[in-house]
This record gives sequence, C-alpha cells and structure tokens, in this order.
Amino acid sequence: MKIGTIDLGPTPVMLAPMEDVTDRSFRLICKEQGASMVYTEFVSADALIRDIPATTRKLAIDPMERPTAIQIYGRDVESMVEAAKIVEAAKPDIIDINFGCPVKKVAGKGAGAGMLRDIPKMLAITSAVVKAVNLPVTVKTRLGWDHESKIIVDLAEQLQDCGIQALTVHGRTRSQMYTGSADWEMIARVKENPRLNIPLIGNGDITSPKLAKEAFSRYGVDGVMVGRASIGAPWIFREIRQLLDGEVGVAISNSEKFGLLRRQIIESVDRIDEVRGILHIRRHLAASPLFKGIANFRPLRIEMLRASTLDSLFEILERVEDIINNNQPINPLT
Repeated sequence: MKIGTIDLGPTPVMLAPMEDVTDRSFRLICKEQGASMVYTEFVSADALIRDIPATTRKLAIDPMERPTAIQIYGRDVESMVEAAKIVEAAKPDIIDINFGCPVKKVAGKGAGAGMLRDIPKMLAITSAVVKAVNLPVTVKTRLGWDHESKIIVDLAEQLQDCGIQALTVHGRTRSQMYTGSADWEMIARVKENPRLNIPLIGNGDITSPKLAKEAFSRYGVDGVMVGRASIGAPWIFREIRQLLDGEVGVAISNSEKFGLLRRQIIESVDRIDEVRGILHIRRHLAASPLFKGIANFRPLRIEMLRASTLDSLFEILERVEDIINNNQPINPLT
C-alpha cells in the first residue's frame, strides 16, 4: 500500500490519532513495536493559527517514528488551509484531516464528525487543503452522522475526487460515538466500489491480531488502524505483525511489557514533570490488559492509579509484576 510515494508494505497497521494518548513517546514506542505509520494527537486549526504553545508542541516529530501523519481539524476553509500550511512547515510525511471525531466539543461545533452534516463544506475544505500543500493529504471519517445517514460509500468517492491520497473509515456513525460494534461490512462496501482507487484503511474494534488479519482477508481493506486497543498495550503492534507476516515470533514477556510501561512513565515525566507526567500516563495504566484477570486486584489498582511519585508508582508496579510472575493472588486485606 502506498500513500503518495510512501510505501507502507502489503498489510500496514497504523496507530490511530488519539487525544492525550499519541504523544511523541508513545508513537515512537508503537513504531518500534511494529506500527507501519503513526498519527499525532489531532490538532485544532484555530489553536495552531493562534500559536497556542500546547498545540504547536504537538507538531514535534522524532525522526525515528516516521512515517508520521499530523492530523488537523477545524470548521472553515480559511483556517484549515492556514493550519495545513503551518503543519507542512513542520515536515510531517502526511497531513490528515479529521472528519471523524465524535465528541461534543468538536463535532457539536461543526468540526470533526460534525462535518458529516455539511458535506459541501467538508468537500470544500478537503479540496482547498489538497491544493494548498505539497504533502499527501488523507482523510479520516465515519460511516455517517447517524443510522439513517450512512453515506460513506458515496462520500468516499467524493473525497477521492477532491484529491486525497488515502481514506480511513471508522466503522461507526457519529451518533454511536464508541458504543456498539464497528460495521466492517459497511467498510467492505466502500472498498468494493469499483470507482474507488485510493487506499482504504479500516478502523474500529481491531483489538487482536486475529481481527486485524480478518480485516484484510475478509473485508479487503488496504490497511488497518488500531486505536483504543493500543492504550496501555503498545506491544499489540508486534503481536499483529507476527501473525500477518506468518512469523513464529517469541511471545513478548511480561517483563518486556512492564518495561515498556515503565519507559512510558519515565518519558512522560521527563517531557512534562513528575506530577503531571504521572497524571498523563494513568490512562495507559488504567486501560492496560496486563492487569486484567488478577484476583482481588481492585485495591492495588486504586493504589497504583493514585500514586503521585515515580518511586511509589514503580514500587507498586514491582509488586504487581511479582504477583503476576509468581501467579499469586492478592491478599484483599493488604
């Protein structure tokens, strides 16, 4: 699969853009674990134009994480064009337009998935951004606004006509948010359109290597995107790659998994500070499948998520790792 001149191989697996998740450290770790391409957190066009420091910092890319896409969102042509030019100066490999974010503060203001209620404006923004920059432009969107308006088959063709070089489809409507199941049959219908010539990336509920493989073999997509299943588990990319490539790889050990989580914590603290860095990483710790199935884990989980210093957090993680390695139940009284 190619996006412009960027060759991602025959079965690429991408890290989805996620707010407060896909910072530079996490992207690099996912890349090292086998992600074919990574995406930044989505970036507000208005905030970029106003030169908000917290937003402009999101444009920083580590050379080792490439290829990297910077994703932007906004609600009018002029600001999106200006933001795209600012992003181009940061030298990502791809500029991605977010027409899929369903959260109220974005979609409710007409940006992100809110554009699914104003297709002419969506197409106008897309065409203008494509013409304004020299980098490949891609789009990420959803099936439609709600169950009654699943317009993605026709919309994909219209976006292609605007000049985008790849399309990512999340298999839910905006109304679904992240509930229910992703509709991969609908994604397959997009791919089956003989007039669609650009690569199609499927997104939604890719939570295991088996499901990633099925996305290619059953639904025919050109690439898959992994989002929430990577939070607290960046090693999922290594596991997916082993299955897709037919390799009999060595299973990643618990020790390696704990090592990756510790690295995320340290790099988060180094990037921000101890208190806020630990706060930032709690989402990964709370979501990590590494802690699932441990008997009587709730008190220790609460303790882990309340830890406010590196020393205390690492001491708790060491205890948890010992419990897992020794297959010992946690004493609920401790």
